[in-house]
Amino acid sequence: MARRVLPGLPLALGITLVYVSIIVVLPLGALIFKAASLGPEDYWRIVSSARAVASYRVTVLSALAATAFNLVFGMALAWVLVRYRFPGRRFIDALVDLPFALPTAVAGIALTALFAPNGWFGSILGLAGIKVAYTPLGIMIAMSFTSLPFIVRTVQPVLEDLDPALEEAAQSLGGSDVSIFLRVILPLLAPALLAGLSLSFARSLGEFGAIIFIAGNQPMETEITALLTFIRLEEYDYQAAAAVASVLLITAFLMLAITNILQARALRYTARG
Repeated sequence: MARRVLPGLPLALGITLVYVSIIVVLPLGALIFKAASLGPEDYWRIVSSARAVASYRVTVLSALAATAFNLVFGMALAWVLVRYRFPGRRFIDALVDLPFALPTAVAGIALTALFAPNGWFGSILGLAGIKVAYTPLGIMIAMSFTSLPFIVRTVQPVLEDLDPALEEAAQSLGGSDVSIFLRVILPLLAPALLAGLSLSFARSLGEFGAIIFIAGNQPMETEITALLTFIRLEEYDYQAAAAVASVLLITAFLMLAITNILQARALRYTARG
C-alpha cells in the first residue's frame, strides 16, 4: 500500500472544509439567498436609492483615500522597521499590531476624543480651519488606522528577505537610490504590496465600529454602507439590509479578483526577472 506524503490528509481536509462552510460559506449563502428573494425591480430600487448610492460614494472614496495613504505611510513604516535600528524600534513594531488587538469601538471613541473640536489634535487643526470629526476626513482616518497593519505586515517580511546583493549590484552599475528602489526593489515587492492593498481596502470597506463614532452618521454626507445596513436591520427590513450588504460583497469579490490577476502578473514578471 502506497504511503501518503501527508498522513491524515483526507480527515484534515474534511474538517477544514466543514469549518470553512460553517464560518464562511453559510453566512454568505444566507446573505445571497435573502437578497435574491427580492425581485429584480425591488432589488434595484433598494440598491440604487439616493441614500444607498450616497453611502457607496462615501464608503468607496474614503476607503480609496485610506488605502492610498496606507500605501505610502505603510511602505515607509515597513522600510524603517526593516532597514534601520534605533531606540524604541521594537515598541513601534509592536504598536503596528495594535489595531488588530484593539476593539474597533474603542478605537473609534479614542479617535473621536483626539480629533473632536475640543480634542488634542482637533483643537490644533481647528485653528487652521480643518475639521476632522463628523466629516469624511474622520472616516478616512478611522479606516487608515484599522487597515494600516495589513500593508506593513505583508511588505515587511519580503523586505527582510531581499538579497542585499541585488542592491549592491545596482549601485556598482551606477544606479541612484531612486532608480534602485523603482527598478529593483519595487518590482520584487509588488506581489506582497498588492496583497496588502487588497486586504487594506477590503477592511476599510467593511469597517464599522471605528467609524460610527467619528463619522457623525449624517445621511447623504457621512453615512457609510455598513451603517445603512445596520439601520435597515434595526428597522427589521432584512431584505433591504441584505440587498445593500450584497453590493459591498460584490465589490469586495471584484476587487479581490482584480488584485489576484495583477498579483499573478507581477509574480510572472518577477520570475522572468
